[in-house]
Amino acid sequence: MVLIAGFCLGAAAQDYPSHPVRIVVPFAAGGPADVYARFIATRLGEALGQAFVVDDRPGAGSVIGTDVVAKSAPDGYTLLLMSNAHTVNESLIPNKPFQLMRDFVPIAPINESDLVLVTRGDLPVDNLAQLIALAKSKPGALTYASSGPGTPYHMAGELFKAMAGVSILHIPYRGSAGARTDVLGGQVDMMFDAVPTMAEHVRGGKVKAMATTGLTRSPVMPDVPTVAEAGVPKYEATIWLGLMAPKGTPPAVVERLNAEVAKIVSNPDTAKAWKTQGATPMTMSVPAFTRYMNEDIAKWARIVKISGARADR
Repeated sequence: MVLIAGFCLGAAAQDYPSHPVRIVVPFAAGGPADVYARFIATRLGEALGQAFVVDDRPGAGSVIGTDVVAKSAPDGYTLLLMSNAHTVNESLIPNKPFQLMRDFVPIAPINESDLVLVTRGDLPVDNLAQLIALAKSKPGALTYASSGPGTPYHMAGELFKAMAGVSILHIPYRGSAGARTDVLGGQVDMMFDAVPTMAEHVRGGKVKAMATTGLTRSPVMPDVPTVAEAGVPKYEATIWLGLMAPKGTPPAVVERLNAEVAKIVSNPDTAKAWKTQGATPMTMSVPAFTRYMNEDIAKWARIVKISGARADR
């Protein structure tokens, strides 16, 4: 019986997919999650001979779209494009209708990007030290935008506030596009944003780059120091993306998707293109990605506690 079951699972994976697959992105269109979801969807479709369709379902810091996937059939035909917003939300929003590692199975990571802290063009600061000094001189007066509670943009700001010892007002949006627009327009003072999406605005002089958030300088912005270099030692905050499926999805389908995603992100042309955007491909086995996610959940639980971050502000 075990041999028969194994044969059936293998046959199911070989036949998969037999019709279009939906990738739910629980973030607003135009942000990194949406952009890279469409990249992965196109190439999975080419590799597997069926359409992979991106379905943007933003709202509630990723909870709305994620719950759609949690309630979907575990057959491999509804997938979740997730980020470390999800690992943050395990402690930031404990009363969600789902639990990440209970209701989903990890498939594969996609990539990781540094963030960049930018200010509106007319804010009277030219570097991070000056920004910190201004914030300390006017507690609670400066504002920072994010794409919503629990997102990497929000948590990067909360971690910065805690480690730099400053009080800055959080202005949450329903997605990164709205947050970005208001920083570019001067309605909000600053924002942590993904390097791939903000770099062109920095180069165009529309905003001023204070620092990037990785442990080393971004190859896209080599002249911009890291936050740790510029005055907040040991600071690090990045955004990473991955795929998950509802719990109970056949293991053979999960393994096949893991292998196909690994092929896509390991392609030299992909790595070269993403490097120019400030994104680094990530590849892990299913067990390794599962461990990585559990460790990230624990890491952000500590940061949420230290920073005092809350989902309602």
